[in-house]
Amino acid sequence: MSEPDREPAEKPTQDEQTAEREGKQLIRSGIGIAVVSIVILLALVLALMQASGLVDLLEPFAETETQQWGVFFVIALAVIALAAWSWNSIASR
Repeated sequence: MSEPDREPAEKPTQDEQTAEREGKQLIRSGIGIAVVSIVILLALVLALMQASGLVDLLEPFAETETQQWGVFFVIALAVIALAAWSWNSIASR
């Protein structure tokens, strides 16, 4: 049997200002993750609707189906880049 850790990985916060700052940081992180998740979910729903033919949102930007998927993938890459940027800004705080 292994010995339990002698010291906890995270020590309880004694300072009220530090606890408040950590709480705000957790809230900001949660909101950032939620926003990115919602945007990615919406992009997925639009892709599925576009693939099934329910909507033709990209027709004003491109005439053929291949061009429409190209525009969609460019938009998807932009969303992924935004998500990565958001994740890095959350993780670095």
